[in-house]
Amino acid sequence: MYVCELDRPWTETRFLFQGFEIREREELEELARLCRYVYIETDPERRPEPDRPRPAAGAGAPPERERFSERRPALSLLDRFLAPRPGPARYPDRVPVEQELPRARSAVRDTKRVLDDILRDARLGGSVETDAARAAVRALVQSVLRNPDALIWLNQLKNKDDYTAEHSLRVCVLALAFGRHLELDESELNTLGLGALLHDVGKTRIPLEILNKPERLTPEEFDIVRQHVPIGVEMLAGASRIPAAAIDVAQQHHERLDGSGYARGARGEQIALFGQIGGIVDTYDAITSDRPYHRGMSVHDALRVMYEWRRESFHATLIEQFIQCMGVYPIGSIVELNDGALGVVIAVNRERRLRPRVALVLDPGQRPYLPPRLIDLTQEDTRGPHAVNIRRVLPAGSFGINPLRYLPLAGFSELQLA
Repeated sequence: MYVCELDRPWTETRFLFQGFEIREREELEELARLCRYVYIETDPERRPEPDRPRPAAGAGAPPERERFSERRPALSLLDRFLAPRPGPARYPDRVPVEQELPRARSAVRDTKRVLDDILRDARLGGSVETDAARAAVRALVQSVLRNPDALIWLNQLKNKDDYTAEHSLRVCVLALAFGRHLELDESELNTLGLGALLHDVGKTRIPLEILNKPERLTPEEFDIVRQHVPIGVEMLAGASRIPAAAIDVAQQHHERLDGSGYARGARGEQIALFGQIGGIVDTYDAITSDRPYHRGMSVHDALRVMYEWRRESFHATLIEQFIQCMGVYPIGSIVELNDGALGVVIAVNRERRLRPRVALVLDPGQRPYLPPRLIDLTQEDTRGPHAVNIRRVLPAGSFGINPLRYLPLAGFSELQLA
């Protein structure tokens, strides 16, 4: 059934989609818990559906060699993701997040060192070193394939004084997690990750006083910043062995579906799949990060806002898939349970999205749990007198809770990542 209206405002519920098809029993149970009745749309022709792209005429295997400037049919690959995928997920989690975190942390450290070297050399006018970047991305891909939650956790660590490098690393991690969710093959993940890691390399040629300006940029300054796109594309095109699809990320991560983006004002199917993915994850990280001119949104609020931008800025299906990837309750979210206890989401459940693992921080009387109490909502009752459910997501920083304190890694401290 397609639920088109509730008996209460959508904003009072946890549902990110304003209108959705019921696909899981947990969604039905959540509706029963929140609403006395709902309205359903019985006419399939009147149900809102994502914009399904037309298959490109004559689309087939790409040419053996392709210049970076040659545009492929942009969204025809989405046909792979629009149809229901029968059977188990292509990439089941291989290890628990706690087990993967040490290896993920090592991969992040190594990639950060490589990226710092690349950006330093680029600022000095050198070429982009791709061999080290490819090796670093391969390690990140392997971590994401084992369990993406570990790298997503580490993405929560943000250093405002090194925004360009850390933003590029976080965008790479997000792109890989999203690509895994879309079931890209391993070679595609490596290409996507390389493009995401280097998507902002052109900013090394933009004056730092403009990039780090605490006030709103003037139109003239913004025009200068926009030049990082063609500059970066030229730098990557001159580097060795960078696939065209990787350069799509750098060239198109600021393009928007309705043509309102830059640097070319591309629209619709002129934007390649990897360009679209790059735009989504770049935007998500930007609006969830503290910058001199704005405070970052909570992850939950960011997903709500980006859902509102579907069809105008981003392909609707890709936005919905990204929200599915991040989870209805993303890692690091502060949540309130139905009994008033407060906790932090420490791991998503890719099979039952409404039942994550939570570290309970404060009891119903707002007294701290010492140590935090870990619960897996898949093991808790969903109905009846002993039901345990998430009532709502709270704003970032609520009750002074810092999610990073509950990173599921023994002996963790933020200094260990330096």
